[in-house]
Amino acid sequence: MCVVVAVHVRTIGALSEDARRIHTPHGDLTLEEIAEMLPGTGEIMQNVGVTWWKCAHAARGGNWGLAAYFARRTRTLQRKLAIVRPKYAGDVAAFEATHLAAVLAACDRQDRAEFDAAYDTAVDAANALHVKWGKPYIRWTLPPEPPTDLDLSPGEQVR
Repeated sequence: MCVVVAVHVRTIGALSEDARRIHTPHGDLTLEEIAEMLPGTGEIMQNVGVTWWKCAHAARGGNWGLAAYFARRTRTLQRKLAIVRPKYAGDVAAFEATHLAAVLAACDRQDRAEFDAAYDTAVDAANALHVKWGKPYIRWTLPPEPPTDLDLSPGEQVR
């Protein structure tokens, strides 16, 4: 039997040693061991970069549904970052409210000029956040070539 324990991270220290261990079919793990296995900022942001790249090229190809999907996927990944690295939560929420909302609105309107402006502004804001958080050497740029693993053209839209 697997028991799921919902515990706020700051309360782990107050738990008994038995409560700090989770039984799995493969052995016992401490909550600290589970926390160490969570993806770090680098892993999450690498995935953000891929989804953000695909978002732009899907919009450029006229596949607005796919562009919106990748913008929402970017939002989901950034929300996970805010959970595992709470120091970024405020900036993630502000980025979502300002920049991701503008990109999604452009996708909804299927407006390429609006999308490009919102996307470019979002990239500039993301790079400014890299500087703010002490990583000025991270400057994201849109790869010029579209990804080859997806058909980015509008095609037939299934509803």
